Amino acid sequence: MSTETTAIDPKLADRFALKAFVEACLVLEEGIAGIRDVDLGMMMGTGMIPGPFARADLRGLDDVLEALERAERDWGEHFEPPMILRRLVAQGRLGAKSGQGFYPYPQPESGYEQAPVKLDRRGDVAILWLDNPPANSLAPAVIEGLEKAWEEVESSARAMVVASPNPALFCAGADIKAFTQMDETSGREMLDRAHGLFRAWERSRVMTIAAVNGMALGGGCELAMACDVRLAGYSASFGQPEITLGIIPGFGGTQRLPRLVGPAKALEMNTTGEPIAASDAFEFELVNRIVPDHELFDEAMGWGRKFARQAPVALEQIKRVSHAGDLDEGIEAEKQGFIAAFTSEDAREGISAFLGKRTPEFKGK
Repeated sequence: MSTETTAIDPKLADRFALKAFVEACLVLEEGIAGIRDVDLGMMMGTGMIPGPFARADLRGLDDVLEALERAERDWGEHFEPPMILRRLVAQGRLGAKSGQGFYPYPQPESGYEQAPVKLDRRGDVAILWLDNPPANSLAPAVIEGLEKAWEEVESSARAMVVASPNPALFCAGADIKAFTQMDETSGREMLDRAHGLFRAWERSRVMTIAAVNGMALGGGCELAMACDVRLAGYSASFGQPEITLGIIPGFGGTQRLPRLVGPAKALEMNTTGEPIAASDAFEFELVNRIVPDHELFDEAMGWGRKFARQAPVALEQIKRVSHAGDLDEGIEAEKQGFIAAFTSEDAREGISAFLGKRTPEFKGK
């Protein structure tokens, strides 16, 4: 018996990859599953890494379109280029090389290539990419990164989008491990910096848009609430799980959440810690709109370009008047409540249990 191995014909491999991509597009166009679910299913079920949509983005959608047009001529109508592919190419969404395809891709400015918050300007719209893997947590370095980017954006952009390049995750919240290194003084300093930044967003003439894909939990949900507009992909979810750690929301969750969803729903979310899906978030007016995941970034940029054409002074005054009231007093009360909970024995137990992957035993101290 021969032990020689036969090399795979590149044309045969390309044929299988192109057909898989066509079928993935049909599943997407028929509304059976989203791009993230298709890619994940193909990776786990067939070992295709990356999945068909991410693979096409990396290859270049214009190149994929040309390959399918050749394949249709050579192999028949089953390789007809999908309508969604033609539309994306016509829009200039060519994949990673253009900054957007089925997924969005950061194109950071010089000096931001390795930063946990990447600044990316596209015309009058600035994008702040949260890029702190694996959980995009709001570590102190991320708060500093947001502050640094905001200093540049505030004086030079008309609108700002906050987004994540991770298709499964917007932001999982504050950095729990960092909590273990903080005392009351350092904890209060972090709260003051985050609240100062978020209030600056709310008072500025720069319109801010959160493009939420995947999970937005804890500080991630609070960051989104500090933006003027929240857009969500179908895969998004929102929650305030701090109660499970024996602490309370500290970046505005006790104040902005009831103003958006009403006091009853906010109390439920803050005391149970259970997340809600994008559809529920839209129903309770936590988000302005929900869209298919592959349209989320384009939708956010569309809002940004629309805001960039509005009168900046009028925008600033509308925002200042709309946010007038007792929000600052409420935030001060939240800070006091957070420090009281954060310095309790229950908080130490909750954080320790989380890091140790065990169930906490709270004693009310």
